[in-house]
Amino acid sequence: MANEACGTHKIAGASFTVSPMSNNFVAIILDALKKADTSKVWMETDDVTTTVRGKMIHVFDVTKAIFLEAATTGEHVSFQATYSFGCPGDSAGDVYMAEDDHPLNAASVQDIKQFAAAKFSLYPLGGGNYMDIIYDQIEAMKQFVDVSHAHYSTRLRGETNDIFTGLESVFRATVEGGSSHTVMTVSVSANSPSHTEG
Repeated sequence: MANEACGTHKIAGASFTVSPMSNNFVAIILDALKKADTSKVWMETDDVTTTVRGKMIHVFDVTKAIFLEAATTGEHVSFQATYSFGCPGDSAGDVYMAEDDHPLNAASVQDIKQFAAAKFSLYPLGGGNYMDIIYDQIEAMKQFVDVSHAHYSTRLRGETNDIFTGLESVFRATVEGGSSHTVMTVSVSANSPSHTEG
């Protein structure tokens, strides 16, 4: 019965919130959602978060694009997300799994230069040597951005595109390494008055 509930779907998902520190926050959020091409994911927004589901490559493509579109306004923008893949997980929406692996937003955001600071925590559930997996992926993240320790998470600093490339890479590596259910929490901040680049 448990196997039926889990299914054999390879659906990734993210539940996220974009928070512009601006009186114009509604327009910034709606404009970012409109500018990002979300046609290869299932997406729903409620009064708490926005959820996207589909192939992993498209889930990361869409969430990165929405954050970057909001951040390019120059306003201080924060992004909180929980990414998930595996069992127990989604068993519906697999129509989106027929999509190819071409990320629709890559070309429009790849040249955007946007410094950001971030923290992430990786949870490879259902495995015995989870701390070794986590430490390996923290080390792997160093090829993309500056990495440092933080309480309950790992701190990242660098270009937003590089941060999201690294997050997707370590998330995918954890999934492909055999974690039956992988969860990653992410916080990203751009244009903060407290940022000091370098």
